[in-house]
Formats: sequence, C-alpha cells, structure tokens
Amino acid sequence: MQQFLRYVAIIIGASLLFFPFLGHTHLFDWDEINFAECAREMIVSKNYLRMQIDFQPFWEKPPLFIWMQVLSMKLFGVNEFAARFPNAVTGVLTLCILYYAGKRIVNEKMGVFWVLMYASAWLPHIYFKSGIIDPTFNLFIFLSFLQFYFITEGKRKLLHALFSGIFLGLAVMTKGPVAILIAGLSFAVLMVVNRGWGGYKFSHLLVVVLATAVTASIWFCIEIYNHGWWFVNEFIKYQVRLFSTEDADHGGPFIYHWIVLLFGCFPAAAFLFQYSRKKTILVEDGQAFAKWMWIMFWVVLLLFSIVKTKIVHYSSLCYFPLTYLAALQVYRLTERKSDLKLRVRAILLFTGLIIAVCLISLPLVGIYKAKLIPLINDPFAVGNLDANVPWSYAEMSWGILYFIGIIAAVVIMRHNFRKAMIALVVLQILIIQFSIVHFTPKIEAYTQRAAIDYFKSLKGKDVYICVMGYKSYAQLFYAEKMHATKVPSMNEKMDKPAYYICKVQDADQFRNLPLVQEIGSLNGFVFFRQY
Repeated sequence: MQQFLRYVAIIIGASLLFFPFLGHTHLFDWDEINFAECAREMIVSKNYLRMQIDFQPFWEKPPLFIWMQVLSMKLFGVNEFAARFPNAVTGVLTLCILYYAGKRIVNEKMGVFWVLMYASAWLPHIYFKSGIIDPTFNLFIFLSFLQFYFITEGKRKLLHALFSGIFLGLAVMTKGPVAILIAGLSFAVLMVVNRGWGGYKFSHLLVVVLATAVTASIWFCIEIYNHGWWFVNEFIKYQVRLFSTEDADHGGPFIYHWIVLLFGCFPAAAFLFQYSRKKTILVEDGQAFAKWMWIMFWVVLLLFSIVKTKIVHYSSLCYFPLTYLAALQVYRLTERKSDLKLRVRAILLFTGLIIAVCLISLPLVGIYKAKLIPLINDPFAVGNLDANVPWSYAEMSWGILYFIGIIAAVVIMRHNFRKAMIALVVLQILIIQFSIVHFTPKIEAYTQRAAIDYFKSLKGKDVYICVMGYKSYAQLFYAEKMHATKVPSMNEKMDKPAYYICKVQDADQFRNLPLVQEIGSLNGFVFFRQY
C-alpha cells in the first residue's frame, strides 16, 4: 500500500508539472509543427499508414509518435494541447519508471533522487511540455537498456531479452534506425570494457535481435507491400544524409552538445564532476548499472558530437544516464559516504549564475531593445525585436530570486547538503515552470507569432499560401490546408488569390514582380498577395 501511494504521489506531482498550459503557446517551427502537421494530415486524408507533409510523402520519420498525436487530436481536437499531450503522458510515465528502476537497482531513496534530478533539470523538464519526438523515443531506448541490464540481474532472462527487443523496436518505429546504432555501439563498448560477453549469452542476443526486427518491421513491411521499396529507400537515404552532412542552420562545433548538457541539465550535470579516478564501491549493488549508464552517456554524447547536424535535442538521450549518475552522487553525499568536492560547488555556482543572468537579462533586452537594435546587423532579427511585447522591471525579480537562490544553495551545501539540495530542487522546478508559462510566449511573440497570425487569418479560405526564401510548416498547420495543391509560378496569372510571406531581407526580389502586391510587413516578415 505504501509503495502504491508513492507512485500515486509521483503521478499527481508529474501531472501538475507537465499537463497545465500545454496549449499556452503556438507550436514552434520546425519540429513541433512538422510532427503535428503529419498527424493532422493523417486525420484529413484518413491515410494512417504513410507519413505526409503538404499531402506529399514524408520519409524522414517513422509513424509511431505521429500515431500517438493522432489519437490525442481525436480526443482534444487539432490544437497545441493535443500535439504536446503525448509527451506529457511520457513525462509522467518516465518519472514513475525512474523511481521503479532506482528502487530496484539500488533502493527507494535512490529512486526518489533520480526522479528529483530528472524533474529539476531544465531541458528534461521542458521537453515533456513539447511536441517533439525525442522524449518518447528516449523512453523506449532507456526501457530497452533497462531490460537488457535485467537479463544478467534478474531471473526471467529470456523474458527480459524479449522486452528489451520490443522496446528497441518501438524506438526504431518512433525515430528510426539510430536506435539500433546506439544500442549496438553501447553493447560493443560493454564487451570491450568487460573483456567479453559480461554474463550475456548468444541466446539472449538472438531474442533481442529477433524481437527488435519483428517489432520494427511491422510498419515497414506493410509500407513495402502497399507501395513498394521507394518510400523505405528514401527513408534510409535521409538517415544516412543526416549523419554525414550538415543541415542548413544546424551546424556547430564538436563541443556543442557538451555545453548543451552542462547548462540544459543543470544542476544534475555538475554532479558528474564529483566522480574521480579513485575506484570506490558506488552504492550497494548499483555499480553494474552505473557502468551501463556511463557507456550510454559517452556513446550518445560522442556519436552526436561527431554527427555534422547539431540540434539541441539530439543529445537528449543523455538525460537518463546523466541524471542517474548525478543522483548516485547526491545519494552518497546525503548519506555522508563522500564529501562534496570544491569543483562541484564551483561548477554549480558558475552555470547557475550564468542561467540566472540570462533570466535577469531577458526583461532588460525587451525594455532596452531600441538601444540594442543599432548593434545588430541581421535585418530579420531587428524586425523580430520590433514586436510589441510588454516587459517590466518587475520580471527581473525571478532571475534575481534564482541568482540569490543558487548562491544560497551552494553556500549551505558546505554545512547541510540535504537541505541545500531540497532548496535547489524546489527553486529549479519553480523557475522552470515560471519560465515556460511566462517567458516562452514572449519569446514566441518575437520569433514567429506575426507569421502564424498571418497564416491563421487565411484559414478556411480558398487561396494559395506559400512561404518564400525559408523553410516552414506553419502555413500548413495553422491555415489548415485540406488537400494537395501546387502553387503556380509568381509570374503566372492565378486561378485564385495567392498569399506569400518572406523574411524582410528577401523582400526586394518580390516587390518588383508585376503581378504581386505587397500588403504589409510585421516583425521581420513581409506579406504579398497576387490575384
């Protein structure tokens, strides 16, 4: 009964964190709107087996997460809340699973610490209130790793192997073969570290491989049967291109994801620096799982540091091992089995204060934007800043509170680590929630709201809508395009009105076209019409 009540408490707490205000802000281009639009077009076309964008085949992702969004949209309508609802559910499940795994591998306290480390870190928390694929993909991958670990620790070895393969297959169905790449590389590293199979047998691996293949191939086989190999071939080509080439506007240095994890997983990331080369017994029987978590962490981090395309959520699978390893150190520190290192306090202070300064600076940028604009050479960024977004000095108080709270927590850690961590976790959750609810809509108002309002104004009208000079899916989702249409050339006479949008730096090339009329501009976007 006591265990049941703990799970109920986690479910209620996670629900309060992840479900409120899901529809508070428009979906963000690209990824959020991309996946939501795929789900919307499935509903409109009633074609639930093939992914589409603009009612054309879209081979970049498998359909499992999109099916979840379709079910959500059937329940709540085609809107932002429905698009983000599956990840909120995933968030609740994730925290329950972390508690279960920590309790089973180490003990109940470790399960609690793991939940708190995950829920109080910036990006892990924020992504559960988003509409991107990665939180669901990451959960399937982690469940596969967890079941694979249980093969050598549990009694029903083949059953754990079966579940490991099923979850890995579901991960492939969510995002693609990168799941198999991560699992394969991790097992190869484990073999090197253990200098052998490490307690696994060939029969275990065979069950995992077969279960993965059967689970992952169901949709692919149906697609091949219905439409031949073209779609699957394009899907595979895209996956290869994603790893070998740099997408436009998505490049970055080798250490890109290292920086993302340091700040995005604050405060958990700082506790990785508590580890030292000196070998110690970690906590009870959690040493073997810690080895697995280190392997997962380094495989994912190095793999996506090498990959040419750099996007923040590519390293999001690291959140699981990072928060486990951090929770392990927090557990040891609260039990006084180790002493907090000076470098950990320094990193906590350094990263925390930088984040606090950013929070304090946000209102100041809005208030003093007129003084900043002459220093900016990007016309589109200047146009974005011209958005009418109200700011006040009072909004700095949250950043100041965070600044003071970080200093206080780090100072108190020297004398009472447990109380300092409780205060830090509460502070983190409070500030993260406030930032999502208050700051995110204001940032969205600068970056894309003018364009989205333009598309929404054209909803239900029999017109062409075209984005010129940049990539977007917003015109499809927010104008609710209902069927495939090909927009004629801007030099041709139209059979119905056509509406265009471009960024301000690209507008001159369209202004002189004889059949096109400029109808307005707002916040870095310029709007045209052609009859």
